[in-house]
Amino acid sequence: MTSIHSVTSDEYPDPTNNPINSHENQPDKPEEACGVFGIYAPGENVAKLTYFGLYALQHRGQESAGIATFEGTQVHLHKDMGLVSQVFNETILDQLPGSLAVGHTRYSTTGSSRKVNAQPAVLETRLGSLALAHNGNLVNTVQLRQELLEKKYNLVTTTDSEMIAFAIAEAINAGADWLEGSIQAFHRCEGAFSLVIGTPNGVMGVRDTNGIRPLVIGTLAGNPVRYVLASETCGLDIIGAEYLRDVEPGELVWITEEGLASYHWSQQPQRKLCIFEMIYFARPDSIMHNESLYSYRMRLGHQLAKESCVDADIVFGVPDSGIPAAIGFSQASGVAYAEGLIKNRYVGRTFIQPTQTMRESGIRMKLNPLKDVLAGKRVIIVDDSIVRGTTSRKLVKTLREAGAVEVHMRISSPPVTHPCFYGIDTDSQDQLIAATKSVAEIAKQLEVDSLAYLSWEGMLEATREDTNSFCSACFTGDYPVAIPEQVKRSKLSLEKVVV
Repeated sequence: MTSIHSVTSDEYPDPTNNPINSHENQPDKPEEACGVFGIYAPGENVAKLTYFGLYALQHRGQESAGIATFEGTQVHLHKDMGLVSQVFNETILDQLPGSLAVGHTRYSTTGSSRKVNAQPAVLETRLGSLALAHNGNLVNTVQLRQELLEKKYNLVTTTDSEMIAFAIAEAINAGADWLEGSIQAFHRCEGAFSLVIGTPNGVMGVRDTNGIRPLVIGTLAGNPVRYVLASETCGLDIIGAEYLRDVEPGELVWITEEGLASYHWSQQPQRKLCIFEMIYFARPDSIMHNESLYSYRMRLGHQLAKESCVDADIVFGVPDSGIPAAIGFSQASGVAYAEGLIKNRYVGRTFIQPTQTMRESGIRMKLNPLKDVLAGKRVIIVDDSIVRGTTSRKLVKTLREAGAVEVHMRISSPPVTHPCFYGIDTDSQDQLIAATKSVAEIAKQLEVDSLAYLSWEGMLEATREDTNSFCSACFTGDYPVAIPEQVKRSKLSLEKVVV
């Protein structure tokens, strides 16, 4: 029987209990679910390579991190609450030997922010252990959980990721091999899942039939060539791996000593990549559709300027995600680009509670205005999205206090009117400001001189891809994977908003 060696450390406090992480102090953004990483490279320090891969994917989740390595049949596992750099150090990584590894950095969507829900999820099966890292969210979690509980499975977490692992284990224990068992399990899963799965025999990379969440394949030079899996290409770049291609929607890649093999487990894949990956979630240096997302985001700014330019002295972006679109806006409009806000890039998550006075100033902890740049100026501030509107209003107030005489806000995506059910942490619909207010009403609440969003058509046309190959349900309410009524009622509280 496979043995599992776990490296442990003290648990961090639950960040959901921290006032600085309350809704009032969160950014006006949806939050990403997770980053996943996998590597098959005998002879290499796979734990350290995975650490750096996760470090590059830190933006996808800051609540917990974990790495599982396979040394023959033995699994070495370490996971905990906190940032990648907080969870791991040289000593811990030295205790994670092996020839292959699976890593994960998490933002909770299904399952609360607790150490027990950190990933990878590790289970024992008839064929040995499996370690599973998941980015996405299942929509049939209630049904799948009930099926597993009826069969007396001991579910120790509240995550859908563990349920996928149990579904695989169930099929394997019934006689299937790794590939057959995994494919049987995937047919039971509805929703979004990009998976990296470690086994004693090799590493799998899998995407759901719609490819809602990204997953890429890279190669490490050598003889033989070794393979790497990551949520984004920036996870490959950091370790010197070369981008090979994406894992396709409905595809399973199986990486073993024999190399990389591909299996199309879904017979009718229909690509529906989350458009928010391109607008905001993925890093601007990551490659999608053979170009950096920085280039796409600049085109969003170009289109935004064509649709809603206004007389102003300077234009700048909300650091960091609004900057490419602001540069594009400047190029298309002729309005001078400047930096109006400086970001403290070392804030991250903090478990030290600020004073009440500090909380009231809120946004100053992350963004500080350049008063001499803003004083007496008519400014255009570009951001990629507004979800609740809470911190956007604080930001506008900050700009006016710094001396801006006019504040015009431009958003490089359409109004977010619907919650996501596929791995993005958005509020229920009645908490989304654009679902309950018109653009004019939002402008009034934010106290801006004008507000304009990018059109839905402009956002999709700027991709230069088939506009039907993206999920944009958060803007339209047109969900590509049917949402069960029980799940839908939990978030979708209003009538469908037409964009």
